[in-house]
Amino acid sequence: MSTIDTTTTAAEMAAPNTVTLETPIQRAGGTPITTVTLRRPKSGELRGVSLTDLLQLQVDALTVVLPRITQPTLLKHEVADLDPADLVQLGTKVATFFLTKAQLADSPAA
Repeated sequence: MSTIDTTTTAAEMAAPNTVTLETPIQRAGGTPITTVTLRRPKSGELRGVSLTDLLQLQVDALTVVLPRITQPTLLKHEVADLDPADLVQLGTKVATFFLTKAQLADSPAA
């Protein structure tokens, strides 16, 4: 039986909205993208997307929103080509943006 490592690294604590990708994104002629930082979306960046779909980590909703809130900016086709583990990591970060400070404080992961 395997266990899941739930420890938080110093890098994750310093940049809690940064995700280290399991499978780096390779852009033509550039260095691989190994980490992606997300910022809290503004209401306008959520246009055309159901909040319920985002909270359910629906791929179509994430494909629309992630290019709007990632640094470096991920292109829509890059989001579509993400390793599923990376998509879930990024989607989970997006979902936490909808929690209040009190909810985050009560969260076991906080």
